[in-house]
Amino acid sequence: MDLKKLAEVLIPDNDLLPLDEYEKAYPARELEKGAEVTRLAPSPTGFIHLGNLYSALADERIAHTTGGIFYLRIEDTDLKRKVDGAVESVIRSLKYFGLNFDEGAEIDSPLNKYGPYYQRQRASIYRAYVKDLIVRGLAYPCFCTEDELNAVREEQTERKEITGYYGKYAKCRNLSEEEIYANIKAGKPFVIRLKSQGNTENKFTFRDAIKGDITVTENDQDVVILKSDGIPTYHFAHAIDDHFMHTTLVIRGEEWLSSLPIHLELFKVLGFQLPKYGHTCSLMKVDNGVKRKLSKRKDPELSLDYYRSAGYYPKAVVKYLMTILNSNFEEWERKNPQADYRDFKFSIGKMGKSGALFDIDKLNDISKAELANLSAEETYDFLNGWVNEFGSDTDRQHFADKEYIIKILNLICGIGGKKRRKDIVRAEMGVRLMDYFFDDTFKPAYEYRYDKDTVNAVLDGFAAVYDENDDNSAWFAKVKGVAAANGFAAEMSEYKANPESFKGSVADVAEILRIAVAGSPNSPDLCTVMGILGKARTLARLNAGKI
Repeated sequence: MDLKKLAEVLIPDNDLLPLDEYEKAYPARELEKGAEVTRLAPSPTGFIHLGNLYSALADERIAHTTGGIFYLRIEDTDLKRKVDGAVESVIRSLKYFGLNFDEGAEIDSPLNKYGPYYQRQRASIYRAYVKDLIVRGLAYPCFCTEDELNAVREEQTERKEITGYYGKYAKCRNLSEEEIYANIKAGKPFVIRLKSQGNTENKFTFRDAIKGDITVTENDQDVVILKSDGIPTYHFAHAIDDHFMHTTLVIRGEEWLSSLPIHLELFKVLGFQLPKYGHTCSLMKVDNGVKRKLSKRKDPELSLDYYRSAGYYPKAVVKYLMTILNSNFEEWERKNPQADYRDFKFSIGKMGKSGALFDIDKLNDISKAELANLSAEETYDFLNGWVNEFGSDTDRQHFADKEYIIKILNLICGIGGKKRRKDIVRAEMGVRLMDYFFDDTFKPAYEYRYDKDTVNAVLDGFAAVYDENDDNSAWFAKVKGVAAANGFAAEMSEYKANPESFKGSVADVAEILRIAVAGSPNSPDLCTVMGILGKARTLARLNAGKI
């Protein structure tokens, strides 16, 4: 069979370059020895989940720890799955979590010398290499219909055999020249398949960058490498792209282990140097006592949108994933509590080899600690970002007054004080803690422990003497005065010595004031609360709080 002629008929493109020209177009990267080139290569489906962030964080840390490159490639060979705006969504989502690409699709970078970074724009490169494989007798046209392939699959399933296109089931593998040209003349659609040289009887040891030595069986599947629309499959395209973009390390989920034999054979027949492969363990959770993989359908926490809409501090999510990715990260952070996590020497050798358990309680603890380390300005910026995207119109109106919000944050979070608040987990919780500082979200629970006359006398008595210019000492002296005037002990020592002689203590008077002004018997320093609210609003609340 004249394979060169066949290749021209199957792929009649006139614009394909000699293969060595493609090699010249993508020269080796000029990087220091040991620098790793990693990539995130999602399909443009618009859904990016925690597993993607998990792998992307490993990619980004390894690349930047070694002085290498982290780039974005879009694997858009399947147009049916494409979602408008998906690429921008990927970039935006990862940027939110502090992961930035050095080059790639939609990235404005002087390093963009290895594109295009969309696979459909690289079709001529793939077709040139498919054509070469046909000439070399390592690829062939397949005219099998979908119905024929389904029938083969059903037969294999009935016989409990491995499904796929191989061996005696590869019906087009040995078509004669006459049969091939007759099918072409008849206008039958075709795909191009790899003519596998492997044998499943042969097994060998492969060094996985994460899992260590694993046993791999040779590939014998004649997989499709070029679809009927002239666009390659993922298997073929990724091998071409990783070669020309000089990827040195591919980190991906362990679900890709079953495809590893195919990818190893493709690199071999293409004559390309194989990058290192590292297969990450799956993210797991305990559900009713049973450990299982996180599921898109069952687990909202798998979506990155969940963490954004719930208001998790992005660095907390990243730090939590770091504890899963590298077993020695927590110990390092204990020794370096003020250090940036990027200073940690990330190591692929410390990545887990088996399922990683996702623990939302641990994430919550990390989020509390991270939020407790922020300044008032940083806290405002984080909460304001959440409010602008996920808050109500009322929230956005409140946050427009930055100076007022900063005053509130300094108080309720204890910023700059001796006791920093450490129980705020998410942005939404922080925003709701401020509601009582605004009249339109102030929802008091007027539940006093004293009768109407006592409550009203206390509120009127304090309103008569309140001065917004009083410091805390003068303010509390007036609270004591109101207490004494209404039958309460002005000093706690007096009350403890003779409780039956008083209605209660000065603390009980403060509670009445607190319920009226803050809407609850619990609040931060009441003098400061009143100072933030201002005299007019404070007096209005003292009056409204009367029974």
